[in-house]
Amino acid sequence: MRKLLIIGIGAGNPDFVTIQAIKALNRADVFFIPNKGAEKAELQQLRLEICERFIDDRDYRFVDVPMPKREAAGSDYLGVVRDWHERIEASYREALTRELDEDQCGAFLVWGDPGLYDSTIRIIDALRANGFALEYEVIPGISSIQALTASHRIPLNMIGEPVLITTGRKLAEGMPADIGTAVVMLDGEQTFARLAAEDLDIYWGAYLGAEGETIIAGKLAEVADEIAATRERLRQAHGWIMDTYLLRRPKSG
Repeated sequence: MRKLLIIGIGAGNPDFVTIQAIKALNRADVFFIPNKGAEKAELQQLRLEICERFIDDRDYRFVDVPMPKREAAGSDYLGVVRDWHERIEASYREALTRELDEDQCGAFLVWGDPGLYDSTIRIIDALRANGFALEYEVIPGISSIQALTASHRIPLNMIGEPVLITTGRKLAEGMPADIGTAVVMLDGEQTFARLAAEDLDIYWGAYLGAEGETIIAGKLAEVADEIAATRERLRQAHGWIMDTYLLRRPKSG
């Protein structure tokens, strides 16, 4: 039966790749590389460099997997994402059927950790549920959240307090009153700026772990404009941006 490894390779720094992940890299015969277009070529190149660095003298190959674009979400966000995932599943099915023999081991290299804001596991589960015979393993990786807190030298949680991990879309509804710390992912709309009137600290980072890592921290009201301007400058320079941030209500602990 075909085997598949879903390998977390960390948040951008090859040094984040764990020993467990290195062992998994050396088991794979075929690496399936989602092709998201020229703007993400830099990320694809880093995947290749990780393989060259950590794989011993053995044969392996790369297969580009075309990635369909997601339609504008509009008012039916979940429906749009569901349709997008179905089209990705079809692309994965075609690639795995064509390129991975029954006795071979394939791998997807996932940025950060496969269990945090990544849908590879969901899509592979859907493939299996729809009759595609496949065994798979998940290898965890260092997430952008870990990289963010390390770069800012802060703990993720306050003593005895919960942490909310959410999206910019949900944050637009407001920072929950009973939450002291929120980590915000996927905020292309820079929703933090809408909360600048609140008494919040922000710890922001882009390209975490990578060569171009940039971080800014301070009172949200004081640094919101700086973050927005920096984010736009970096996006223009790179053609893409990956960033996240932590919001915290000031509190001793």
